[in-house]
Amino acid sequence: MERFIRSDQYHYIKNQSQNLLNGHMTSNDTAVKQALQSLTNEKILQLFSDLTSEQEQLLAQASEVKDDTDAILYFSRLKQYVLPFPKLSEEDIKQLFPKVKKLKVPFFREQDLTELSYIGWNDPGANRKYIITYLDGELTSLYGHYRPLHQKSVCSICHEQEKVGLFTSTIKSNKEEETISRGNYICHDSHTCNENIKSRENLETFIRRMK
Repeated sequence: MERFIRSDQYHYIKNQSQNLLNGHMTSNDTAVKQALQSLTNEKILQLFSDLTSEQEQLLAQASEVKDDTDAILYFSRLKQYVLPFPKLSEEDIKQLFPKVKKLKVPFFREQDLTELSYIGWNDPGANRKYIITYLDGELTSLYGHYRPLHQKSVCSICHEQEKVGLFTSTIKSNKEEETISRGNYICHDSHTCNENIKSRENLETFIRRMK
């Protein structure tokens, strides 16, 4: 069976299974547990279209997770079917940021790419943050001024309460020679942000707004 699960879908399934586990721990009512299992299965299957019977059976097993051991075993197996973010070379990344001189490209371990909806990193020396993701089926890049905050707030990308910073990008307005600065709070740690993403909608909205 080929890989067919996006990273955000994978994290959504993990979140739903955790909610189900919490339900098992807080209720002894069999009817309630069965209802939670049915709802979990329904929500997960709604993420996909045109599933094969084999894929549907794999996803349905998420609603059968009853303890932490089940969860570890199931998600280690499920991860084999997650589509990894494409592996990009240093040259590939530099070509996505043609206007940036002396771009510092971090090293990304191949295993880390499995759970990424976007690649993001901070350059404290230049007070910048860089982001690479897909938009309308094409790789797109975004960078801007980044100022970390010493407090938690809601991230515009993952919509979770995390340690954030103010990301500001400058774009050209409709009038020549005029520019507009737009800012949003986003996670300081891009890896944590990716783990929180359960839908690409907010990520894509953020990219479109900042570009």
